[in-house]
Order: sequence, then C-alpha cells, then structure tokens
Amino acid sequence: MPDPPAEREPSAARNIYVFGITSFLNDTASEMAYWVLPAFLASLGAGPAQLGLIEGIAESVASFAKLFSGYLTDRIQRRKPVVVAGYVVANAVKPLLAIVGSWPQILLIRFTDRLAKGVRGAPRDVMVAESVPKERLGAAYGLIQSMDSAGAIAGPLIALLLLAHHGIRSVFWAAAVPGALCMLVALLGIRERRRAAPGGQPGAAVPTPAKFRPCVGSPSGRRISLPASFYFVLIAVTLFSLGNSSDMFLVLRAQNVGIRVALAPLLGLVFNITFTLASWPAGWLSDRVSRRLVASAGYVIFAVVYFIFGRAPSTLAIWIAMAIYGFYYALTQPVLKALVVQTVGENVRGRALGIYVFVTSVATLAASLITGELWKHYGAAIPFYFSAAMALIAAGILQVASGDRA
Repeated sequence: MPDPPAEREPSAARNIYVFGITSFLNDTASEMAYWVLPAFLASLGAGPAQLGLIEGIAESVASFAKLFSGYLTDRIQRRKPVVVAGYVVANAVKPLLAIVGSWPQILLIRFTDRLAKGVRGAPRDVMVAESVPKERLGAAYGLIQSMDSAGAIAGPLIALLLLAHHGIRSVFWAAAVPGALCMLVALLGIRERRRAAPGGQPGAAVPTPAKFRPCVGSPSGRRISLPASFYFVLIAVTLFSLGNSSDMFLVLRAQNVGIRVALAPLLGLVFNITFTLASWPAGWLSDRVSRRLVASAGYVIFAVVYFIFGRAPSTLAIWIAMAIYGFYYALTQPVLKALVVQTVGENVRGRALGIYVFVTSVATLAASLITGELWKHYGAAIPFYFSAAMALIAAGILQVASGDRA
C-alpha cells in the first residue's frame, strides 16, 4: 500500500524546497553564461547559423537523455544518485567556457551540459510527483519553477555587474561559485522516498490503476499503454516546439534592432522577473481550473511576443515584449509538466515525461535549425512570424483535446 500522508508530507516539503534551492543555484550559474553566449560566439567569428546548430544539438541531446532517463527512472529504486550526478557534471563543465578558443569547443561544452540536464530531469520530476497529491502537482512544479527562474534573475544581474568591469570570460569563471553550491546542496539535501510494494515491502513498484495497467516495456516484460489524452497533449506541444527556437535568437534579434551587447543579460532579467512572479500562481491556478486552458493562454502570449519581435517597431517594444514573455513560460513550463504527470499512471510517469521532453526537444532542434536558415536566407522577421503562427495552431489543438479538469 502507498505510504500514509503523515509519512509523505515531511519528506515532500524537504525535497520540494531542496529541489527549489538547487534549481535556483543551478540556473544562476547557467544564466550567467547563457545570455552572453551570442556575443561571445560573435567574438569567435560565429554567426546565427552556428548558434542555431549549437543550441539545436545541445537541446536535442538533452531530449535523448531525458527519454533514456525517463525509462530508467521507472526501473530503478534509487533516483538521487542520478539526479546528483546530473547537477555535478553540468556545473563542472560550465567554467570551461572561459578557456575555449573556437565555437566547436563551445558546442562540446553545451552538449555535455545539456546531456547532464537531460539525465537528471525525469528522476527529479518523478520524485516531486511522488511527494505531493495529484491536486497539488501544479503548485509544486510552479514553486520549483519560481525558484529556477529566480536564479535566472540573479544570473544575468551578476553577469551584468561583471561585464561592467571585466570581460566576458570572467562571467564564465564566476559561474563556478553557484555551480559548486548547487552540487553541495543536491548531495546533502535530497532525500530518497521509500516506495512500498503491494504487500508492504519497501522498494517494489506501486500498483497502477486499471486504465494505466501494463498491457513500452515494463519490468515484467509487458508493454505499457499510455492514454490518448497524453498523446493529444504531445501532438499540440510538438507542433508548438517546431516554432520554439532557442531564446538566443531573441537576444540576437534584440541586438539587431539596436540593444547593446552589454545589456543582453538585462534582457534575461526582464523576462525572468515576470516568469518568477507568475510561475507559482500559474501552477496554483492550474490545480483549480483546466490545465489545458492555462497552457493555451501561454501559447497565445508566446505568439504575441514573437510577432512583436518580427515587426521590431522599436527597442522599447522589444523590452516590453521580453517582460511579457515571462508569462508564457510561467503558464506553460510547470503546467504542462503537471498535465503530463496527471494523464498517466504512477508507474509510467518517468517514461511519459521522457517521451514528452524527447519528442518536443527534437522538434526544438528542428526549430533552431529552421530559424537559423530562415534568418540567413529571408531576413530576421520571417522566422518570428513562423513561430507565432505555430504557437496559435498549437493553442487551438490543445483546446480541442478532450479531458476533464486537465
């Protein structure tokens, strides 16, 4: 039988807060480097095509890793070592950006960083899902997302201060500090939750409701069928992802319009403020109304922002659009994760999250490559209009998808 609530809540609160802290520290380190990367690539002689290739490959390898770790998560009893290893590797390679001399070296570092992120993603998200009741999934993911995006505020601020007095490479060196703290908190703070078997034996699989019962390979060798509602969500998010290229293209477009390179970290700060403030309320709201409706609203906001970037009427419009962009993230990132977890059984959460991230991230690889090529051959505006159109189509499909309060 499942553990009684009295046993679950203390560990639940601890893990959610610890995951929130690690997310804050990890994202601080990541965002310090992320928002100066386009300018750093330009200094090495790379342009939009190389940026698209680097970000596309980096994100697609994360998706393959998440697909693998999703299946692995449903089979292993101890998930903490996988999560901790993911944080350690990612934060060990970031400072190496300070010593690179060519863009292929940056590609290798980003590859390793995203690989580590992919490996830790599914087991962490499943550990969160096991810690809270179904009706609080949105709030739990939203709280962790708020901490994550708070780190994305701290990171650009620190980078901005460093850029004012030092070079870009100093930002990469400084990212080692929050990275090291992240590794330490993950190692000492995360607690494994013991899962009980049907007969009360710890460590065995938790039974699954009949609609999700084993009928893609379970420990018993039988196939696992995922519900149609999961595939409806997957189709909508995949179509959206085909237009959702790397945010680095937003930075590149902002610089193209006239925003100085030194202000690039401030662009990240602007949208992450709204992202941070809105993530927990958005998750909380999705626990009380339709998650599909909340996510669709996020897609519409994305379409508006990308249309503005396509038109680029002024630098002021770009700053305002970046602030609004944070609401897209808040209304989709934690909410869609909760929606995926809600639509499947407990013993297939890992593989459902893995499939979800894998398919959408492969589409994101295509999006980054498409954006780079469209920009190269047709100018900056066309790829942003394309992205806006795909977001509106996906919002419509998500609303057509059937489901209860999901």
